[in-house]
Amino acid sequence: MLLGYNTNGLAHHDLFDAVEILAEIGYQSVAITIDQHSLNPYGPRLNKHIRRLGANLGCKGLRSVLETGARFLLNPRVKHEPTLMAANVEERNLRIDFYRRTIDIAKELGSDCVSLWSGSLREPIPEDQGFSRLVRGLGRVLEYAVRRGVVLGFEPEPGMFIDTMDRFQKLSGFLDSPYFQLTLDVGHLHCSGETPIAAHISRWGHRIVNVHIEDMRMGVHEHLMFGQGEMDFPPIIRALDDADYQGGVHVELSRHSHEGVAAARRAYDFLEPLVRRRSAEMGELP
Repeated sequence: MLLGYNTNGLAHHDLFDAVEILAEIGYQSVAITIDQHSLNPYGPRLNKHIRRLGANLGCKGLRSVLETGARFLLNPRVKHEPTLMAANVEERNLRIDFYRRTIDIAKELGSDCVSLWSGSLREPIPEDQGFSRLVRGLGRVLEYAVRRGVVLGFEPEPGMFIDTMDRFQKLSGFLDSPYFQLTLDVGHLHCSGETPIAAHISRWGHRIVNVHIEDMRMGVHEHLMFGQGEMDFPPIIRALDDADYQGGVHVELSRHSHEGVAAARRAYDFLEPLVRRRSAEMGELP
């Protein structure tokens, strides 16, 4: 596994400075949240920025994933809207277009995946209609991803239509494709009471293409610095290693941008010894 960091925790930094800083700290992967000032797919200098970022990532030996959870990129007034669950078809089409643009960027960068989620259902329609709406939208996104050869990592998110692993399993039954995989946020599992976390990693290890990690408290969806929540991390690292997970384990601390560099260093100093200790236990280090 590769330690990584999500750029939404360095939101006040220039993207290229953020990549430089994360490489200096020792991170091996970057989760890039597409946003106003981070590879904005509607920006006039996008192609130039993609080429520059690709060169930077290659020079520093960094892997990448693309994250689509920008708060106000598509709607400056309503957080995370519109989504694939929107009542209005034009709004759903806006989200689909955004995903397609992000897939194009991922293709150019050679990113491991594009990470996405369902969004929240904001109208009282039956459950089966909600699933039908989501599957139709995701199907169009998945079709495009397959054509471009880019893997999707779907993330169950507390408070959204697909919020648990059980509901992800149901959704997966409608979208059977090697390009439709899982972004697993271990803090979300703890928040939702889906424990032990290691059991879910073991169950879904073959589908995991992206991992988010942070500390969290049961029942409270707040991403915390390690040591400020309730989670036990050595079993999580062991389970990822046992599952032979070789992608990025990305710290997600989007509310820590005011102390971004210090937070990134603290997170690395917490996680790196756990990963190194596990490697030593497995005889992977001298």
